[in-house]
Amino acid sequence: MNILDRLRPDPIPAIHPMPEYLASGQRAAWYEDTKQVLQVPWMGVVTMAYAHYPTFFRELWRGLKPLCQSRPFIEAFMDLRDYVESRTADLNPTSVIEPLTTTGYAPREIDAIRQMNTVFSHGNQLYVLIATIARHLLEIGDMQGRTEAEPFEGRHAPDIEVPFMLMEYHHADEPTQAVYEDIKNILQLPFVNTDYRAFARWPSYFALAWKDLREKAGTKAHEGICQDCHDRIASLVATHLPNPGNLSSDTLRRAAENDAGLDEVVQVCRLFQWLLPGLITNVAYFRHQLEAV
Repeated sequence: MNILDRLRPDPIPAIHPMPEYLASGQRAAWYEDTKQVLQVPWMGVVTMAYAHYPTFFRELWRGLKPLCQSRPFIEAFMDLRDYVESRTADLNPTSVIEPLTTTGYAPREIDAIRQMNTVFSHGNQLYVLIATIARHLLEIGDMQGRTEAEPFEGRHAPDIEVPFMLMEYHHADEPTQAVYEDIKNILQLPFVNTDYRAFARWPSYFALAWKDLREKAGTKAHEGICQDCHDRIASLVATHLPNPGNLSSDTLRRAAENDAGLDEVVQVCRLFQWLLPGLITNVAYFRHQLEAV
C-alpha cells in the first residue's frame, strides 16, 4: 500500500487564494457550491488556492462532490475529529475560563468562542480529507475504494449560527499583529490560517490561548499527534474511502498540467496537506482550553 509521506515543501510555493468577496463568475459559483456541500460557512484557503487552477479544480470538485455527500466520508471526518480531540487532551491544555472571566468575559461571550471553535472543529476535517485526496491522486495514483457509496441524508454541521468575522492583518492592532507573526514563526506557516484570524476577533482571548499552545507546539508530543493524524488520513484515502465520482489520477494530472506545471500544483497540494493536520491539532487544543477546570 502506497502511503503519502508528510512533507513540508521547501521552498514554500506561492499560493493564489482569491477571497470570497472578490470571487465572481465560475469561481464564485464553485465557492458557494463547495460551502453548501460541505455545510461550512467559509471557503477554506486550501480550496481557494486550488481554484486558482480552474481545469484542475473543475475536475477535482466534479469527482469530490458525490464523495463529500456520502456517508463514508462523513463518518470518516467524525472519527478523525474524535481521535484528535482525544489525543490533544493528553497535552494537558490550560483552561482559559477563569482568566477570561476575571478579565470580564461574560458566559455568553465565552460560549460564542466555543461556537466558533465548533465550526472549525467540524470543517477542518473535511478540508484535510480533500487535501489528502488531491495529493494522493497527483502523487500516488488512483484511490482503491469501491465506486458505490451510500449518500448521507440530512445535516452533519453543528446547529449553531455565529458571526463569521475575520481579523485580517491590516485590521489588527500591533499586539495582535505580533501574535500573527509569532504563529507563522513557531508553526512555520507562510500565512495565518482562517481559524486564527477568526479567533482573533477576541484579541485578549486569542493572545491567552496562543501563549499556552505556544509552549506545546513543535514538541515531540505535539508533533506526534500531527503525524498520527496525517497517517490515519493518508491510509484512509489510500484504501478505505469510496470513489463514487470516479476520480482518476491520470485525468487529474492532465488537468493540472493544463493550468500550470504539474510540479507547481503538487507543491501547493503538499503545502496544505502538510499544514492541515497541525491546524486540526491546534483547534482541538483550543477546544480543551475552553473547558472549565
